[in-house]
Amino acid sequence: MAITDPSGGEEWSGTRLTLDLWHPNCWAIEATGRTDGGVLAHAIYNSPRTDADAPNSVNGLFTAFADTNEEVEELLDAIRESDRAGELLELQERFGRARDAPGNVVREFFLEYDPADMMCPTLLEHGFVHSAPVRIEDGREEWQVCFVGERTEIRESLDAVQEEAGAEVTVQSMSSSGQPGRSPRGQRLDTLTTTQREVYEHAREAGYYEWPRETSTRELADDLDVSKTTLLEHLRKAESKLLDP
Repeated sequence: MAITDPSGGEEWSGTRLTLDLWHPNCWAIEATGRTDGGVLAHAIYNSPRTDADAPNSVNGLFTAFADTNEEVEELLDAIRESDRAGELLELQERFGRARDAPGNVVREFFLEYDPADMMCPTLLEHGFVHSAPVRIEDGREEWQVCFVGERTEIRESLDAVQEEAGAEVTVQSMSSSGQPGRSPRGQRLDTLTTTQREVYEHAREAGYYEWPRETSTRELADDLDVSKTTLLEHLRKAESKLLDP
């Protein structure tokens, strides 16, 4: 895999990275690839057991998110149907913006699964320390990590992760030590659902926010093959999230 600096150079100058990642045998990648929802992976609440008589599994805390209740239900059903997912225990408490969860509808749940399917140990072994919840959407994972080695070792370490895990890894962004991997604008964009972001980005690129406006909501709706009412609803929710202090 060729790893290049997004600015066009060949050398990395920092240790914070955003990774776009796919790996085999992952219930979350499989489920989000088949549905319109997404998953945030927060934490593991118990370690793999070494007792030979105990089941080799861990329990993780996750958030399912989507635009509608129906989409979240479809996502949770897809997770339950996975051969790689164990018991799913949905929690009654819902949090939403309290944890910057994207989506109009969010549902928190515990899930039992095989630790052999986890990427955390492989990434950690090669110097990549997990620094934020993992976002899984459209069959891909987004990892915010800090690299603890020398910057010249990043390329070799990512190659090793790919080889050992059978993974595909693309570096989406990189920043120097002490600087956040996400700008404030990027952090707010991360709270949008896929549809909201698509509508907002298209409106911005088409000149909807220029003065005077270069396009109308009717033209935007036609471009995206949706009704004007649907477009305005997605745009209103996106703007609300982006402007909310």
